[in-house]
Formats: sequence, C-alpha cells, structure tokens
Amino acid sequence: MRPDILNPLFAEVTALKGVGPALAKPLDRLGLERVVDVAFHLPTGWIDRVPRDELMASDAGRTIAITLTPRDYRTSSGRGPTRVNAIDTLGNYVSLTYFGGSSGWVKKLLPLGEPKRVSGKLEQYGQELQIIHPELGEPGEEFRARESIYPLSEGITSRRLGGFVDQAIERAPELPEWIEPGLKAQREWPGWREALVRVHADPADAKARERLAYDEVFANQLAMTLVRADTRKRRGRALAGDGALRAMLDLPYTPTGAQSRTVREIEGDLAHTAPMLRLLQGDVGSGKTLVATMALLIAVEAGAQGAMLAPTEILARQHYETLRKTLGGLPVTVAVLTGRDKGRAREATLMGLASGEIDILVGTHAIFQEAVRYKDLALVVVDEQHRFGVAQRMLLQEKGRSPHLLAMTATPIPRTLTLAQYGEMDVSRLDEMPPGRQPIETRVIAEERLDDVVNALGRHLADGGQAYWVCPLVEESEKSDLAAAEERAATLSARFGDRVGLIHGRMKPTEKDAVMAAFAGARTGVLVATTVIEVGVDVPNATLIVIEHADRFGLAQLHQLRGRVGRGGGQSNCLLIRGNALSETSRARLALMRETNDGFRIAEEDLRLRGAGELLGTRQSGEAAFRIATPDMLADLLQCAQDDARLLIDRDGGLEGARGQAARIALYLFDRDAGVALLRSG
Repeated sequence: MRPDILNPLFAEVTALKGVGPALAKPLDRLGLERVVDVAFHLPTGWIDRVPRDELMASDAGRTIAITLTPRDYRTSSGRGPTRVNAIDTLGNYVSLTYFGGSSGWVKKLLPLGEPKRVSGKLEQYGQELQIIHPELGEPGEEFRARESIYPLSEGITSRRLGGFVDQAIERAPELPEWIEPGLKAQREWPGWREALVRVHADPADAKARERLAYDEVFANQLAMTLVRADTRKRRGRALAGDGALRAMLDLPYTPTGAQSRTVREIEGDLAHTAPMLRLLQGDVGSGKTLVATMALLIAVEAGAQGAMLAPTEILARQHYETLRKTLGGLPVTVAVLTGRDKGRAREATLMGLASGEIDILVGTHAIFQEAVRYKDLALVVVDEQHRFGVAQRMLLQEKGRSPHLLAMTATPIPRTLTLAQYGEMDVSRLDEMPPGRQPIETRVIAEERLDDVVNALGRHLADGGQAYWVCPLVEESEKSDLAAAEERAATLSARFGDRVGLIHGRMKPTEKDAVMAAFAGARTGVLVATTVIEVGVDVPNATLIVIEHADRFGLAQLHQLRGRVGRGGGQSNCLLIRGNALSETSRARLALMRETNDGFRIAEEDLRLRGAGELLGTRQSGEAAFRIATPDMLADLLQCAQDDARLLIDRDGGLEGARGQAARIALYLFDRDAGVALLRSG
C-alpha cells in the first residue's frame, strides 16, 4: 500500500486549482494525469526578464517587463498585423504588434488608456521600438525575473503550466532521505524536496536536476535488485532434459556459434532450482526462435510444460505455425490460444493444458488468464520483451511452481538501457547471423521520385517478387496512420489490381489472418501496411520493402521494419522515401540506415539521438519510462545507483531499516512499486 505521506502527490491532476475538464485534456496529452506527474514535468529552458520603468533602445534584443498604456490602434487591411501604440510612464512610444486574426480581440485585451503590465522581447523596427505578441500580466501579479519554459501541448501555455507546477510543489512533502549520506555529501546534492523546488525555479541548476535523476535511477535499480533477490530465493524445479527430442530435430542448417552458446547458457540455468531469469537479445533474423524452441524442448524432455507469450495475435499464430513445422514428427503436442479463441476449441485447449496432454502452448496474454490452468508449467518464453513491463514479468511467477523465464527481444537494446530496464536478468546476445543471410541493400530516395519507385515495384512483381509498402505515422494517431495506408493501397490497386493487400491495426483478427495468408501464399504481391507489421511477419519471398516518409520514424523502428525482408537466401532491398524538410537528426538517422545493418550499433545511436523513454516507447509498453534521467545521466548514475541499492540491501538492513523505509517511499514515488509486489515480503 502506498505510504500516506505521498497521497497529496498521487491525487488526480484535477485536484489542482484551475484544472477542469478543458485543461485536463492538454495535460493528459503530456502524460500529466496525477499531481506527481506535474511535479516531475521538468522545464527545458527559461526566459530571463529585465524589469524596466522606461523604454530604452539599448534593451533591444532583451526580454523586458514594463508598464505600458495603450494610446491608439493601427489595423491593416486583409491579414496584416494589428498594432497598438503604447507609452511608458515617461511618454516613450512602443508598438505592440499582433499577427493573425481580427483586431477585435486585441482591442479587448488592451483598452485605450488602461495601464497594463507587459512582457516580451524588445526589438528595433526601423526607427521605432516594438514587441511582437507580448504577454500581459494578470492583475496584481508580477512577471518572474526567470520564468521556466515547459514542454507544452496545444491548449495550455507555459505560464499556466508553471502555475500548476507551483501548486504541485506546494503539495510535495518533506521526505526522509534514501540516499546513502556519504554519497549525497560527495555529490553535493540537495534534499529531494529542495531539488524539486530548485530545478523548477532555475532549469540550469545541474545539481538539483542530477539529484532527481539519481532518485529515479536508484528507485529503478532497487526494484531490479529486489526482483532478482526474490527470484533467487524462490524454489522452482530443476529441468534436466536428456536431449532425446532435440536429437530428433531435422534442421536444414547448422546452428550458429552464438545460438549454440546461448542454448548451453539456458541449459545451465534450467538445471538449477532457482528460476531462470534471462534476457535473450538478438538482431532481426539472428535465430532467436530456434533458441526458444530448444529451451522449450528441454522442458518437455524433463516431463514439464512450456508456454510462449507473444505481444500480438499475428505473431502468436506465426510462432505456432513455426513450432508446428519445426517439431513435425516429434512426439510433442503444440497448441495456440489467443483472445479470439472461444467455445469448444478453447475448452479443448484448456482441458489439454490441465491434463498435461498439451506440451507447449503459444499465445497472447490470454494464456495467463486466471481460467488457464497448467498441469506443470515450468518454462515461459516471452517474445518482444520490451512490450511487457516488470509487473507482467512478475505475474508469470503466479503460474506453475515459479517457472523459469526466457525473455526475448529483436529490438537491440543499448547496454546502458539493458542494465536500467532489465537489471534483474542475466543477458545473452545473439551476435552472429545465420550463414547465407545477405545484408539488406538500403537506399534513401526523395519523395519526388515516388513514380520511379512504383515503376520499380512493378518490375519487382513482374519478376515474381513480393513487397511490403509501409505508410507513415502522420501524427500520434492511429486514424491518420490508417488513412495514409488506405490511400496508398487505393493508389497501388489502381496500378496493380487485386495483387495489392492492406493490413492495419483496426482490422478484425480473422481479416488480418486472411490478408496475411494471401500474402504468405503469394496470392497478393504487395502488402500495404501500417507499423502493425513491425514485428514477427515472416515471408521469405518478400525481398523489397518501401517505407514512406522514413524521416518520421525513429531508427529502432526503421530497423525493425527493414527486418521484414532479408529472411530468405536472396538479395533484399529497402527503399526509404524521405520528405524534403529534413532535420539534421533525420539526415543522421537515414544516413546510418544506409550505412549499416548492425542493429546494436543502430540502437546505441538511436539512444543518443532520441533518449531512453522515446526509444523503447515505454509509456505505451507498460515499462516505466525515465522521465528525468537523460541517456547521459543514465550512463553516469547507473553504476552508482546499483552500488547504493546493493549497499542498502546488504549493509543497511534492507527495506526494514531506517534508510530502507525511506527507500520504500522512493519506490512508490517513481512508480517502481508494480515491480516490487515483493514489498509485502520485504
């Protein structure tokens, strides 16, 4: 249960004065649902204001705060600006200039003859001074000498948000100290509440910002330490396979050295009673599925059951088909269960699991619903691990007798983030590609050459090839994503007829299956898609992928999408269609995609360019994002926080000591309590 001292911070944002339904919407778009979210919404810059009693040309280029009295209006015809001539207390003139809209609202804001407190950047325009779109002070309120600037959403101003921040800070209590005293003194960090006050008052206060970042990293590392310790305490069952089933596999290739090494690591983990907790990282096409298959066969050889969890129905059913084909002829029963399975088929699967008739179950999160009972679940494989949070990982412990866990991701994760997000897990990396896999040839093409791309697609289809065409995410909105895909599908259908298929996230599962089956069976040649195909889709004959407006995607996502091709033995190509207004960051991303197929290198660069939270899409995935700690801060603070967390557990009495009680508060404050369902046993 959350400590009572934090209740004022965990109230809904509407508890703040002035936040009604209208303002709650832009705050929600910023991810500010609770008072604590507002408190941790840190400024990204600031404005320094100079208070003045009179206008001076020498102040041109500076932001000033001054009392002015409007004298007359000058309006332009059409869409020209509205100018308000105003004077200071000595009669010096300045033009307050507003662009856009009618002049009526300007006249209402600045009635003639009424003194107003005004702030803005003073500029020299010809022979006269002007302030463009000045801010107007509230009655009885003075402008701050230094005003923090916050990330915003349409419908709210930085000053308004700053007022809500002030209220959030007022609600923030003094909290007991969780940082080891010697470390705090060495780093010259302020207390938690003082740091919060200071960083909002002065965004340039590096020590205050560093202190809050450390708190966040420390809470994260402490949660990971507790999860790992709890896992090591648990007693599951040792799985010792005799190798009989694995020997029966008829593989058309020899596993890579990395695959063999990883299987040995997993086999060693499974031989212990302490449950395995291992993360398997492998680039697109590196052969993670074979490693997972070997691990599942070890469990079945030991007389137990295994389960494989996938984030989407498309991926779950694909894994099921892959396992069914790979294990064909072996005395192993594989079943699939997703949310859409109903009636007798579902009941038959549930009965088979409970009786032990089913050896391996593949599915979405439906396979861990309360109604799903296993006879002896001993191993769980989680694919696309970054889409499942610590809380979901902990839920797996409730099924079976603390089953072993193998988590896999095809999204290469920078080493810093691996420690930060998966610090409780052992890590294996598949750093070799299977023989015969050729690098994907990647080209960047300007959108003016779209007709050339369509013509090239026509030649590709005429040669018997298949292709993906991925449409851009226009906004953070599935609707706009879908509209772009539907429009492109219609355009291509006009050229290629019924050889064009369309798949998107809003389709019913049966419709998605039909479209994918048609593409996998080569009954369609082009699959127009949203990013729903980002993971898991495997059609070896598809050797071309076109990604429209590639500059709107992040590096990690571009790499995942590119990985839909290059899955057979032939040469594959990726065409990145770029817009014209490219930022330097976009240019750097596209250049790197053209230069390398190395997902781990791409991941490190993506972290540098975008930051940890955005890289993993963590707010959407269930994994707690780092709101305060930047990638640079993570690199600096991670080891320190890890050592401090271990010191707390090993020397300072764990969560029961005085510092441990304070650390419990930190875990809740930074939303790491979900991963510490263990607090009750701490």
